[in-house]
Amino acid sequence: MSFNKFEWEERKLLYIAISMILLYLAPLYILGENAHIRVHDNLDSNLAWYKVLKESGQLFGGVDSTIPQIINGLPRNAMGTEFSGIVWLYTLFPTMTAYMINQTITRLFAFLGMYLLLKQHLLPQKQHRFIIIGTALAFALTPFWPSGMLSTLGMPLALWAFLHIRSGKKDWKNYLVLTLLPFYSSFVLGFFFFLFAMGIFWLTDVIRGKGWNLRFFLSIAFMTSIFLLIEYRLVYSFIFDDEPNTRDEYFHARLPLWWVTRLTFKNFVLGHTHVMTVHGLFVLLTTLLALFLIIWNRLWKQEKVFVFLFILNFSLSAWYAFWFFEGWLPLTERFHFMDTFNFARFHFLRPLVIYVGFALGLNIIWNYSKTLKNIVPFLLIGQVALLVLFNDEIIYRKKPSVKEFYAEELFQSIEEHIGRPLEDYRVASIGIHPAIAQYNGFYTLDTYNNFYPLTYKYAFREIMDKELAKNKRIRTYFDEWGGRCYLFTDQLGKHYMIKKNSNERLKEVQLKMEPFKKLGGEYIFSALPIDNAKHMKLQLVNVFESKSSVWKIYLYKAM
Repeated sequence: MSFNKFEWEERKLLYIAISMILLYLAPLYILGENAHIRVHDNLDSNLAWYKVLKESGQLFGGVDSTIPQIINGLPRNAMGTEFSGIVWLYTLFPTMTAYMINQTITRLFAFLGMYLLLKQHLLPQKQHRFIIIGTALAFALTPFWPSGMLSTLGMPLALWAFLHIRSGKKDWKNYLVLTLLPFYSSFVLGFFFFLFAMGIFWLTDVIRGKGWNLRFFLSIAFMTSIFLLIEYRLVYSFIFDDEPNTRDEYFHARLPLWWVTRLTFKNFVLGHTHVMTVHGLFVLLTTLLALFLIIWNRLWKQEKVFVFLFILNFSLSAWYAFWFFEGWLPLTERFHFMDTFNFARFHFLRPLVIYVGFALGLNIIWNYSKTLKNIVPFLLIGQVALLVLFNDEIIYRKKPSVKEFYAEELFQSIEEHIGRPLEDYRVASIGIHPAIAQYNGFYTLDTYNNFYPLTYKYAFREIMDKELAKNKRIRTYFDEWGGRCYLFTDQLGKHYMIKKNSNERLKEVQLKMEPFKKLGGEYIFSALPIDNAKHMKLQLVNVFESKSSVWKIYLYKAM
């Protein structure tokens, strides 16, 4: 009877948790294109890329093929592998339908993975079910980077499988997890660092005299091999592509010691935009209270896993920050791969580390403090409530909706006014993201992508070299990174969300039209009127506006 009671109560908590996840996702299903979602590294890039790839006919293009709609031929390899589950979602479904499905898959499997990991490996006692399910729910509600899929939120499920294999448990489900996860996650945006950590874990076992455990080692090699096969385009580009690209001019080692020290603590408390954990209030308080109890009661041995995770958590923040330390410069100049590969992303392990630490911290408070024991439910409920407030529909409510952002009706009017096949001319944008024009089928000279030919970057730079000369911030931004290959102006700087209610005007802009036309450019979509357009040999063709769009487009033609 006792077991059945525990089982029934656990099922009720599971039903509540899954219902909350579905309720959290409800705005996407109800509002569709009228929903408000993340713009940065989402609407301004990935969602448009999937649509461009879908319509390009190059989904299975060769490793040397290009996407003609972007920069006169963006390398196909820059769009990622066709074996990624998210690519197929956006190929088979409309944009927002694919987005909803992706969010649902990711959050449900994030919950499942954390639930199984905590229940079967870290907190197996039945009385921990509230902590286990509550932590798993909180983890599943974190505002993860959408196109990352299960790159970080799938790590608990992978760790669950690896720990079973490490302990000698033979179960086909473990290997199924390791086989399927690579199809719905990214190697360079999460699992490279996780698998590296698993390798260190295996090596530590060997050094501690626990044996070679070949089954564990081979399982790590197996998952790595699947990732490399899926990401064959990345492997090809890294090993065989000799053409210089923009990654060759990514210079990260430039921050002074005081800056990276401050960044260490900022990252430790606030996290990073691509791996948001919202842990700076209830989770951090729980962690510090648990650490205090460990110190006060001398529980170092009993709670060594928590202590290890706390140290690892801080170390990952320090590693992230110090990757940008100017002291690396001599090494980056000698070893080029240190610039082309972002090793700072070891901090992508932090969501897993932070939320496992949160569960263990709650358990420590529950077990070792009669005074604080009663606040455990409030800490857990408080964290879930806080994450609910971080729902996209709340956080981005003042941003354009998906429909307003991509403004299909507005850009259809522009296309009809020009009255020529889209592939016959090239455009660029000022004051709005080029992804908007790309999403609407226009062939753009500008783009947001961190992997394109260096020769194109130099050719595009000529158009705005006078503007870059005026503004050190955007000059450094473009020259030392260049992922945003935008038409920057000194006046606007890094502002590219200029809405139609703006009264601003562009004055004394110095863009060169000859390099623009040399690349095939004919039209500029400007979010603001350009006072000296004639001086730059630009002719205002028309002004476009729509109730369903937040943009007003001034269409200029290069003379």
